[in-house]
Amino acid sequence: MSAVAVNTTATLQYILQHYSTASSNSHVQQVLDKLQQCRTAALGYHLYKCSDGACNQYKYQYHSCRNRHCPACGSLQKEQWIEQRRSELLPISYYHVVFTIPHELNSIILGHRKHLYKLLFDAASQTILSFAKDPQYLGATPGILAVLHSWGQQLSFHPHLHCIVSGGGMATTVQKNKPGTPVKVYWKTTVKDKYAFLFPVKAMAVVYRAKYLQGLKRLIKAGEVQPKDTAEMSAIIQQLYNKEWVVYAKKPFGGPQQVIEYLGRYTHKVAITNNRIEAVNTSTATVKFKYKDYATGGQQKKMELSATEFIRRFEQHILPKYFTKIRSYGYLANRNRKTNLAAITKSMNIPAHPALSVKTPWQVRLLEKFNIQHNQCPGCRQASLVLVRSVLPHAYIKDG
Repeated sequence: MSAVAVNTTATLQYILQHYSTASSNSHVQQVLDKLQQCRTAALGYHLYKCSDGACNQYKYQYHSCRNRHCPACGSLQKEQWIEQRRSELLPISYYHVVFTIPHELNSIILGHRKHLYKLLFDAASQTILSFAKDPQYLGATPGILAVLHSWGQQLSFHPHLHCIVSGGGMATTVQKNKPGTPVKVYWKTTVKDKYAFLFPVKAMAVVYRAKYLQGLKRLIKAGEVQPKDTAEMSAIIQQLYNKEWVVYAKKPFGGPQQVIEYLGRYTHKVAITNNRIEAVNTSTATVKFKYKDYATGGQQKKMELSATEFIRRFEQHILPKYFTKIRSYGYLANRNRKTNLAAITKSMNIPAHPALSVKTPWQVRLLEKFNIQHNQCPGCRQASLVLVRSVLPHAYIKDG
């Protein structure tokens, strides 16, 4: 029996380099090109030489693609982003809720991702804010951090939104009969504590469903979303009004530190990481990867797909150009975030959040995160590398 030709060091890059075909979408093709070229001579390099005359060893440091879809890139940028979010956390409880979309809409979403992903953000955030505004639940403005994921564990198309929501919100008051009096900001906690989430999840699902479907109908009427068969889509929308949409609350975070751990694991996650890809069988052109089967309690299983099908599934999760997959709402909305947080911390009588005006140098983050000294010689192991040449990529492709 002949040995099976299996690549035991399989990565997404290896699969794309050996089996990817040209995409009809120019943006998708640009992303795939960058992932294939990551840390290769095509993207240029820095050439270092050991300054120790007894060593004189050279080291080529190939440039990374820095594309947000690349499983090998983005770690240092993610740490900077998490540090900024850490500075915004309050000593309160935080809740985790997930908004999903029925699979009947997968086809129309795939054809209009930019508009219908945005609609997902809009419908979910408006639902939370409308419940929070109601005095019977909160009567205040919470902080919301929403993260888009479009995949299931088997790389299937499954758009859903993860939201981190503050356990309380910012409220304001003005002294009566005193026009021009400064607005007073104070912190207000939730009225009821009997729900798994801040608000009744089933009621939220009904409101969310109505907001999403109403938004979809508006987009179709405006011509921004164009179904292949308008009559069929109208029938699907009508059916979905009678279907129960899934909005579910996960176990509340134990505190700010758990929120940070979540941010580190999930906010900058890509569709599939290299450690989930087990092998590529070059004889059959198949890819084997691990996945969690949540239908069986998160049991870990394995799946084997043709390389072509694997790449097709991966391509579904390449975001539209420049699309923002992490968005903030409520008192964390970008426009007044600093002002709101300053007012909230003052009302809570806690120290104001420190300003992050200086970014931590990448050399420091590399040492802190991975214990790698950027100028360490691979030969003598001394911090003796000096830059002798910098080569630009053959063609710079802007990320989107």
